[in-house]
Amino acid sequence: MKYLITGGCGFLGSNVAARLIKEKAAVTLYDNLSRTGSDKNLEWLKTLGKFEFINGNTADFEKLSQTVKTFQPDIIFHFAGQVAMTTSISNPGLDFGTNVLGSFNLLESVRQYAPKAGVIYSSTNKVYGDLEQYAYNETPTRYVCKECPSGFTENTQLDFHSPYGCSKGAADQYMLDYSRIFKIKTAVFRHSSMYGSRQYGTFDQGWISWFCQKAVETQKNPGTEFTISGTGKQVRDVLHADDMVDLYTTAAKNIDKINGQAFNVGGGIENSLSLLELLDLLEKELKIKLNYKRLPPRESDQKFFVADITKVSKILGWKPKVDKLTGVRSAVEWIKSLEK
Repeated sequence: MKYLITGGCGFLGSNVAARLIKEKAAVTLYDNLSRTGSDKNLEWLKTLGKFEFINGNTADFEKLSQTVKTFQPDIIFHFAGQVAMTTSISNPGLDFGTNVLGSFNLLESVRQYAPKAGVIYSSTNKVYGDLEQYAYNETPTRYVCKECPSGFTENTQLDFHSPYGCSKGAADQYMLDYSRIFKIKTAVFRHSSMYGSRQYGTFDQGWISWFCQKAVETQKNPGTEFTISGTGKQVRDVLHADDMVDLYTTAAKNIDKINGQAFNVGGGIENSLSLLELLDLLEKELKIKLNYKRLPPRESDQKFFVADITKVSKILGWKPKVDKLTGVRSAVEWIKSLEK
C-alpha cells in the first residue's frame, strides 16, 4: 500500500505516519510546516525510517496535483487544515483557503490523476454547530445533554457555525459528494477531541495537551497562572493518539466498507472529560494546585459533545482501548520528556 498524508507532520499526521513508516510502507508526507511543532515532528519521523517529504500547501493545486499524479497513492489521509476556531474568526480567508480550497484541490487531483485512490478525511464535531437546540443539566463539574446523555449520532442536524465550522463542513460535504457523483472512494471522520504525544498544544487548539503543559509548568513553578474560557464545565470525549492511529489504519484497509460515509469518532462517554474534571485530575496526579482565571465563553463553544461511536464500531470493529486516566498520564510524561 502507498500512502499520501497531507498535514503529515502535524499531530494526527505524524502519529499515523510513524506507524506506517515502522511497517515499511511507502509513505509520502505533504506539509507546509506552518503548524507549531510540525518541524520537530518531521525531524522525529526521520529517526524512524524512510519516507518522502514534500514541503507544500494544499492551496497550491499545481504542486499538490503533481504529487498525487507522480506518487499514485492507494490511500490518502487528508489531515492538512486550519484547526483553530479563533484563527478562523481573525483570518477567515486563510481558513477558507486551507480547509475548503485545499480539500477541493485534493479531490480534484484525485479525480483527474488517481481516481482509484481512497481519501479519508479528518473532519470535526463543529459541523453540528453549537448544539444549543438541546437542553442541558448543569452539575458541579460538567454539563449533561438531557436528550443525548450518551453522545450524538451521525443523524444530528448539520449546522455550521463560525468560519471554521463552515470551512470544515464544506470540505466534509465535498468529500461525501465526490463519492456520490464522481465515484471517488472517500470517508469522513467527525472528531471530538484528540490528544497524546506529538501534539504541541496551544491556547486555542489541543486543549488536553495545553492544560497538561500548564500543569507541568505549575509543578516546576507553583506561581504559574493561565486562563480558561467559560465555566470549565464544557464536556468532550477524548481519543488517545494510539487509538486514532488504529482507527485510521483499520479504515485504510476497509475503504470499500466505509466509502461515502461519515462517522462520529471519539473516546465515547466513558472517556469524556469536562475542563474542570481534567484540571482536577491533573492536580491529583501531579500533587499541585492550579491557578487560573476565567474568560468569557468562546464563540460557538459547545457545552457538551460526546461522539456516539456505535456506527464506526459496528462497521470497522474498532473501539478505543486507552482510558482517559492512562492517556492523560502518558500525555504528561511526553510533555516532561521534551525538557530532558
